[in-house]
Amino acid sequence: MTALLAVLLLVNAVFNVVVWPRFWKRVTADPRARDEQGRRTAFYTVHAVLIGAALVLAAASAVAGVWALVA
Repeated sequence: MTALLAVLLLVNAVFNVVVWPRFWKRVTADPRARDEQGRRTAFYTVHAVLIGAALVLAAASAVAGVWALVA
């Protein structure tokens, strides 16, 4: 059971590392990301925080998954 959960954590980490950077490219290219003066908008900031949090959780999942497999 522990090995299954470890693999699930690793799959979660890989999924997040693959999906979120691709989504980030779409966010930065979106016209709502910058105002008329070229400054970042709340749309940009909120998505940056969400994607950053998802990648931190991916790193934590990877560490926990590897730790569970090794332990």
